[in-house]
Amino acid sequence: MINESKLKGGLYGLLIGDALGVPYEFHEPQNLPPYEQIEMVPPTDFNRTYPFVKPGTWSDDGAQALALLDSLLECEDLDLEDLTSRFVEWNQHGRYAVNSVVFDIGITTSRSLSNYMNGVPAQLCGSREENSNGNGSLMRVLPLVLWHKGDDESLIQMAMVQSLPTHAHLRSQVCCALYCMWARNILNETAQPWEEATATLRDYLKGSEAEEELEAHIRPDLLRAGTGSGYVVDSLISARWEMQKPDYESVVKSAVKLGKDTDTTACIAGGVAGLRDGFEAIPTRWVEALRGREILEPLWQKLQGWHS
Repeated sequence: MINESKLKGGLYGLLIGDALGVPYEFHEPQNLPPYEQIEMVPPTDFNRTYPFVKPGTWSDDGAQALALLDSLLECEDLDLEDLTSRFVEWNQHGRYAVNSVVFDIGITTSRSLSNYMNGVPAQLCGSREENSNGNGSLMRVLPLVLWHKGDDESLIQMAMVQSLPTHAHLRSQVCCALYCMWARNILNETAQPWEEATATLRDYLKGSEAEEELEAHIRPDLLRAGTGSGYVVDSLISARWEMQKPDYESVVKSAVKLGKDTDTTACIAGGVAGLRDGFEAIPTRWVEALRGREILEPLWQKLQGWHS
């Protein structure tokens, strides 16, 4: 039986983490407000990254995550053409964005969507270059775990495939797979969720080129602090490091305090923290401050129906 509080915590947790981080994006950690002042509404003397964006607004991270969730629920499968067309609708027309306002998109994603609009199939339009390993496919992938009912192998495969339309390098694909297995184990209250996720992924990737990416570049056995950058591996290890904090609030505030790609780090960490702690653990003040509920609530209800 699926735990609805954890499911809702994961969905809201990623969106609230994203929204919390938006005002602080691209700032170095030493230029951020003190930890206690990291809130949806920054201190009045802080130079917000997007002055025109109202507090409580999710960015491209949340919009793409909701696009993935909607596509999965509508198609009852991972359909890359449908998914990528939804990304285009978001980028061109503001679908899944609060008040239809698009204010943040990564260079790699933008180029990939241009490829798609020029007729390149979804599975081929993402960059396979090593220097295109940004966190754009990792930040959106958690809804796959919230929706998925199949076995671990299927989840791993889908996690890697959903990365292809924008971030097709194997490193990005493997990071998405590891994150999804980690999140599944958290949802299932596995005793050692990261370690067991690593073991499952190792078995699946054994003997493949992707195994080399896991061991040489992600190095999942090494627990270390991240720097909050936009590099996909750093985003994943930053989230893992911050998940040592005891509760949702401290996880996402600490993720923001890393600086740089604050919204995405807090989104990735906030999703798994919400899964771990449940919806009730997310501060009420942040839940109430989250904008775009008219977009979010129907999708949450559809997700509940999917599991009923």
